[in-house]
Amino acid sequence: MQTENIYQFKIKALNGKDFNFSTLRNKKILIVNTASKCGLTIQYKELQKIYDAYKNIGFTVIGFPANNFGQQEPGSDKEITSFCELNYGITFPMMHKISVKGDDMHPIYQFLTQKSKNGLQDSEVVWNFQKYLINEKGMLEKILSPKTLPTDPEIINWIKKK
Repeated sequence: MQTENIYQFKIKALNGKDFNFSTLRNKKILIVNTASKCGLTIQYKELQKIYDAYKNIGFTVIGFPANNFGQQEPGSDKEITSFCELNYGITFPMMHKISVKGDDMHPIYQFLTQKSKNGLQDSEVVWNFQKYLINEKGMLEKILSPKTLPTDPEIINWIKKK
């Protein structure tokens, strides 16, 4: 069975422009589903910190706002953009709000959660700020708990590993 990779996806960003994942070839990517009204929202600060520290050495963070858990991301794309910029100075790419589970799950999250597509493992998004590590070949390499902080040594060591 042929597995897929992240480069096949084109998605609308929060700014309304198309974002083509093929532009991220040869970069490590941390994908995270976000929410503005969650107890874990403070992780935005650490996501920005690692993005700033490693963006020039082949790493990026991609945020996907989602309202799947406790209605903790009720805002419009414009409201989410404003919240992220004003409260956390977010400069890493943020995508249009999507669904990360259920019948309306976005195709990129189908890729992230289905072994038949990602070649690694089946999983379920359990809460806001779940992290998916994508290697330089566009393949899913690891899934981390929402409670794993973006600055956790496991993530930092993965970013730095050649």
